[in-house]
Amino acid sequence: MKKILQDLSFAETEELILSLGEKKFRAKQLYEGLTQGKKVSDITSLPKALKEKLLEEYEDETIRIKETFYSADGTEKYLFEFADGHLVEGVLMKYKYGYTQCVSTQVGCRMGCKFCASTLNGLIRNLSAGEILAQILAVNALHKADVKSGAGESGRAVTNVVLMGSGEPLDNYDQVVKFLRNLTAPEGLCISARNVSLSTCGLVPKMYALADEGLPVNLTVSLHATDDETRKKVMPVAKAYKIEEILKACRYFFEKTGRRYYFEYTLIDGENCDETHAKALVELLKGKPCHVNLIRLNEVKERELKTVSDKNAYRFLGVLEKGGLSATLRRQIGVDIGGACGQLRADYLNGENND
Repeated sequence: MKKILQDLSFAETEELILSLGEKKFRAKQLYEGLTQGKKVSDITSLPKALKEKLLEEYEDETIRIKETFYSADGTEKYLFEFADGHLVEGVLMKYKYGYTQCVSTQVGCRMGCKFCASTLNGLIRNLSAGEILAQILAVNALHKADVKSGAGESGRAVTNVVLMGSGEPLDNYDQVVKFLRNLTAPEGLCISARNVSLSTCGLVPKMYALADEGLPVNLTVSLHATDDETRKKVMPVAKAYKIEEILKACRYFFEKTGRRYYFEYTLIDGENCDETHAKALVELLKGKPCHVNLIRLNEVKERELKTVSDKNAYRFLGVLEKGGLSATLRRQIGVDIGGACGQLRADYLNGENND
């Protein structure tokens, strides 16, 4: 596999172009073409000789959408294939304010969370910054016509990004941070860091490091329990980092960025969703600058965990709201197309979607 041009910042692209003996303005042409989701060979503003030089060392096509699945609610799910043949998935969610894309940061995952399909086959490899970005560039190119109809702005359909697909973002720290810097750079897509949400299972040292990066993204922590012993049952990472340590890291993030933080709490039948758990969550988080996103479990057939009824989900939400917590119950989307992380890739690898 060759190197990937989307890994480069604009300044690095300029350095590359100059090293090839070309004029600096060619860097802008190249960067703009890549940002539009084009293959190197399809950037018509570049001379043929320059493209041939670039393709000696760099991939022509970093990513392609192998398959697309459409939900009745408008959600779209993609199976992406990289130049080396590895697969990840992504989701596009359409809202009135714009399009939100969920991207993957790793091929597979090694965190072992019991409710997630991404971790079924372990971690295969990390994605590079350019491979993460390329997922968004591909979807922008697919929906470029929507920009004219008001779905996007500044030449992009995707206006919000969530790092909640396959993989643990903070387990691929350096590449994820580079991706965030390239994503928010004015020369590229220029998406505000405030429109980016990063979800972590709670890798405490990396949470502190992220707080010091000067990137005011929305930090979301997968909590799913109110005590360490219960959390260990579904999240192996809880054996390394206690909830108390996670809360201290969240407080540090708030102090450094001024951004409130978020907790994801997946409601699992018989595990963490009765009134006692709800009251314990209130006691744990009350008074903190945070918001709780309740999630009905999206069942994974390889696991035995079961979701809760809508009635019980709203009852749990009611206890949180009565207790003074800022909380919402996440709308279920994409259920009919395997909306949960890793489901589509797992099905494809098992031969269920590649007849």
